[in-house]
Amino acid sequence: MGVEGCTKCIKYMLFFFNFIFWLAGCVILGVSLWLRHDNKTSSLLELKYEDTEAPSTFYISIYILIAVGAVMMFVGFLGCYGAIQESQCLLGTFFACLVILFACEVAAGIWGFMHKDKISKELITFYDSVYDRGILLTDNEQRQAAAAVLKIFHETLNCCGKGSIISGATMWLSDTCPQDKKTSDNCHTKIKELFSEKIYLIGIAALVVAIIMIFEMIFSMVLCCGIRNSPVY
Repeated sequence: MGVEGCTKCIKYMLFFFNFIFWLAGCVILGVSLWLRHDNKTSSLLELKYEDTEAPSTFYISIYILIAVGAVMMFVGFLGCYGAIQESQCLLGTFFACLVILFACEVAAGIWGFMHKDKISKELITFYDSVYDRGILLTDNEQRQAAAAVLKIFHETLNCCGKGSIISGATMWLSDTCPQDKKTSDNCHTKIKELFSEKIYLIGIAALVVAIIMIFEMIFSMVLCCGIRNSPVY
């Protein structure tokens, strides 16, 4: 015989929220792996031109999300098992893990908000450096190397140049652009839009997880107190 009455209801509610939390961990892990292997981001962030490489900040953030998803799956399982077994030790460990995860999520959210434009700015700087070098270079082989990098940007994002009309001095760029995008669709704007969409998706997922974690912390403490006050224990 275990807990009874309202505490028993809390027990199953905690199990339900933990199951949702475990599923959220699966979703975050899946979304992180998708972002890591997404064709658009991968083709741009794996580019290299001479000694200059595309920024790795985005990938670092994705690796952190992968780790968070895996930890959430473990903590969710721990909470489910602790609730069903009515174990104060497991529930206490679960609560401590939740507090640490919540603190990390808040810290990551603050850092992400403060640096939300950093990834796109770094990639725009990389694009501009290749673009400007291509214009200044006189060696045909080096210019073709720059054109190959720019072509990946233009075809992936369906854009062309920095928004200005292609002049005679930069006509060599026309071969790197989509046929109907030679005078419009600024690549700077397209790069910003690409990562804004990703950050928006991550932000929604983080908010949902934070709400679930708050409920879980409340329910785990209520259940733990109920187990302690139960005559069986």
